[in-house]
Amino acid sequence: MKTSTDRMLTRIKSIYLYIKKRGSVSTKELVEEFGTTQRTIQRDLNVLVYNKLVDSPKRGKWTTTNRKTKVS
Repeated sequence: MKTSTDRMLTRIKSIYLYIKKRGSVSTKELVEEFGTTQRTIQRDLNVLVYNKLVDSPKRGKWTTTNRKTKVS
């Protein structure tokens, strides 16, 4: 069984890859896709923003940054 930290990191990685694939997504879209609360998605996005992996050029819309990543 995965720990809550493992689940969180897996979800954050999935959110990043989803945004990267789609180009631009809304917070609402992420809530519906991942079946979590808006607050959980916002916390996950804050981690991605802190690491300069996503940006919100317009309120509620998210895109990935040009930062190089290596996803394993």
